[in-house]
Amino acid sequence: MPLSLLFWGKSMTWAKLRIQMVDVVFWASECYLLTLEIFEEHLSCPMMDTDPHPRLAPSYPISWPPPLNHVPHLTAGTQLAVTEFFLLGLSEDPELQPILFGLFLSMYLITVLGNLLIILAVTSDPHLHTPMYFFFSILSFDDICFTSTTVPKVLVNLQTRSKAISYPECLTQVYFFIIFLGMDNFLLTVMAYDRFVAICHPLNYTVIMNPQLCVFLVLISWLVISLISLMHILLMKPLSFLKGTEIPHFFCELTALLNGATSSTFVNNVVTYITTALFGAIPATGILWSYSQILCSLSKMSSIASKSKAFSTCGSHLSVVCLFYGTSLGVYLSSAVSYAPQESMISSVMYTVVTPMLNPFIYSLRNKEVKGVLGRLLSRAAFHS
Repeated sequence: MPLSLLFWGKSMTWAKLRIQMVDVVFWASECYLLTLEIFEEHLSCPMMDTDPHPRLAPSYPISWPPPLNHVPHLTAGTQLAVTEFFLLGLSEDPELQPILFGLFLSMYLITVLGNLLIILAVTSDPHLHTPMYFFFSILSFDDICFTSTTVPKVLVNLQTRSKAISYPECLTQVYFFIIFLGMDNFLLTVMAYDRFVAICHPLNYTVIMNPQLCVFLVLISWLVISLISLMHILLMKPLSFLKGTEIPHFFCELTALLNGATSSTFVNNVVTYITTALFGAIPATGILWSYSQILCSLSKMSSIASKSKAFSTCGSHLSVVCLFYGTSLGVYLSSAVSYAPQESMISSVMYTVVTPMLNPFIYSLRNKEVKGVLGRLLSRAAFHS
């Protein structure tokens, strides 16, 4: 880790913070590459039962939480190393493949372009060098990575008409999916706290939300969720899978992968229950508490203009929070009510692809400062072209 981020001084400014974050990105990239090497070395040889006929994963709902009593029967057979799984995808209809390819490609390009524009706007304009926009730019970067974890593989499989995904590639996808999904959750909580401080303690805002604290909150969130994700991957090491196991999803989702195991997943499911309960409920509680305090402060304001101005700064964040938790809750409810994997996959598209795509539009359309900076950037680009 960059030492300058461990030993902060009072002279840290937002300009210096931008330089330090570049070091953080390189440091994080090195950690990710090291993790990939660990996957290749230690996690590429799970045990499996050699059934000559590939089978579909057990028909449990692809939902959260997974069943604790899922202990499938392991038939006798020679134990070999499984090398790949098969992703069933959204549809097996050949006529729908080009449509799905165009749909996912367009959504992916819009997501990447939109979030890159937000990052460019925040970094290029000094007026946006504030904690709120700093967290917003980190959220945009996380959304790009979150979508890039799943969509490129979907596009490759649709284009090549192949469903195969290697075992290390599948575990890598699970690892990064958990990280970026968890970072989304933590960042929304941190942004809610930032709005709480800005509205409830405006005079001390710059003192409390200093660059050191902002970097610390991002790094500690990344570290915690990385350790949790790595723990899930290491717990999958002893699991056995049948040769040719089919995963009824369009990416390697954790619970779908556990449902496909032929050995006991009791420990995996218990750990998943606990981590989801802790790191799902705690951020949600933090957001609710922050906004309850904000509403109390707004109720004490006598000026309608002050109330409108204060609440307008929360509108974009509140919209993103509702979209994120709403789609995630929709996935859970649809899976709990119906056991159809197809419906669960369609619901999963909402929070894995649609939500990251809409976030830049929500922030840019509801924020005059961001709209102004984006307008100047686009007009400048059109002038030079």
